[in-house]
Amino acid sequence: MTAPQGPEARSLAHMLLKKRLCACVNIVKGMMSFFWWQGKIDAAGESLLIAKTEQRLVKKIIREVSRAHSYSVCEIIALPIGTGHAPYLKWVSSSLKKGREA
Repeated sequence: MTAPQGPEARSLAHMLLKKRLCACVNIVKGMMSFFWWQGKIDAAGESLLIAKTEQRLVKKIIREVSRAHSYSVCEIIALPIGTGHAPYLKWVSSSLKKGREA
């Protein structure tokens, strides 16, 4: 997902972690996005948030981020994990089960 540069990205990351909707969020600052908006090409400095989660939680993430995000149309997409380092994937799964608040 993307967010405006500044504190909003960190706020979204903390919200997702606190609700146990993801195990980790990476924030990549300084990204420049170019896009169509209201019939013209626009641009904005943004941060990219990469949230590590499981497919079963994607709908909840979309709901929670949509409520908290400042954009009227926020980017939230899910990319499948084909494979990965087994201990890391196990850690993601176990992180999502501990102390569930979601």
